[in-house]
Amino acid sequence: MNSARHSLVVIMAAAITLGSCSKRDETPAAPPAASSKAATPGDPIASAESAAPKSISAAATVISMGEDGKMSELRKGTNGWTCMPDNPTTPGPDPMCMDGNALAWANAWMGHKPPPTDAPGVMYMLSGGTDASNTDPYATKPSEGSDWIKTGPHLMIVGSAAILKGHPAGQQPDTTAPYVMWQGTPYAHLMVPVG
Repeated sequence: MNSARHSLVVIMAAAITLGSCSKRDETPAAPPAASSKAATPGDPIASAESAAPKSISAAATVISMGEDGKMSELRKGTNGWTCMPDNPTTPGPDPMCMDGNALAWANAWMGHKPPPTDAPGVMYMLSGGTDASNTDPYATKPSEGSDWIKTGPHLMIVGSAAILKGHPAGQQPDTTAPYVMWQGTPYAHLMVPVG
């Protein structure tokens, strides 16, 4: 088994394990596996920590994007993970934590550059997420006649075209099952609900 395929198997096993151990909570509050700190609008570090299990988020670097689009470091981490607080421009919670490969992918997306390929990465969004579009990576609001796509607690697996095969995509996905976001773009990735 080649190393990329082995990485995908490990990532999927982790996703399945996490999914079978998590309980879906219809409220936007962080699930029990997330940080014990309350994710309050005034506390960006607590918001960022609510995205992943405490065993990851407590030692992660926390960064925040300013209104000018520039990133600032709020806390230096020690474990190679990076977390971001909720984006106040969306109507729902969406803090996230990502490993190094996922951070490289996210930086490429934010910079409108080609993302790394064959470098699978994992992002946690255990507080859920709200997206303007499932087909346009740069939409800032839903198209006319559409609504925000609300996804409960989930993992995102990025940087692997192979993992997308066989999963549904489209404008209005079933967010209770794995689906592909931004299909047909360089930023296509797998959304895996964990509740």
